[in-house]
Amino acid sequence: MKDYIEARAVEIANYIIDNNATVRQTAKQFGISKSTVHKDVTDRLVQLNPTLAARARVVLDVNKSERHIRGGLATKEKYLHQQD
Repeated sequence: MKDYIEARAVEIANYIIDNNATVRQTAKQFGISKSTVHKDVTDRLVQLNPTLAARARVVLDVNKSERHIRGGLATKEKYLHQQD
């Protein structure tokens, strides 16, 4: 694996942990796709630093379990503003 990919995977994991960030937020911050973020954290980082990968995975799992709630709130907000 290329050095810059390894460094990016570690940097992405640290960003997710420090900012409690979602995959979308992380992808936007680093200018890469959601697929790349996911692959870096779930595949590449596990080989490089399993402990860091596990910590990032915890944050991503929490975000995944809450996403339906955030989506509902966003939809509610959208329709509240349309009534104005």
